[in-house]
Amino acid sequence: QVQLVESGGGLVQPGGSLRLSCVASGSGFSINSMTMAWYRQAPGKERELVASIRSGYRTNYADSVRGRCTISGDNAKNTIFLRMNSLKAEDTAVYYCNTLYYGINYWGKGTLVTVSS
Repeated sequence: QVQLVESGGGLVQPGGSLRLSCVASGSGFSINSMTMAWYRQAPGKERELVASIRSGYRTNYADSVRGRCTISGDNAKNTIFLRMNSLKAEDTAVYYCNTLYYGINYWGKGTLVTVSS
């Protein structure tokens, strides 16, 4: 079993920055050997992939955030991060950490990001 705990969300003005964190734990689980991802779900919309990182270095980004977001990991802390810059109102959403482990999709409870002046 894997537990994912997100943090770092909050209220930020348009153009601002945030760094989200996701701490992963579980017997034998290491982020370095897995694909870890950030998803988001805005009010009234479906959950969508924001970014993913595989084996600690292969990254993938949604077109809507490419160039503004960076996903990274700290293997020693079993933690992944999502650095978001130049935030826009449309980035407002609950951000979820995700991984697929032994065929089970694990999700954190999410952290709310609100971009507003």
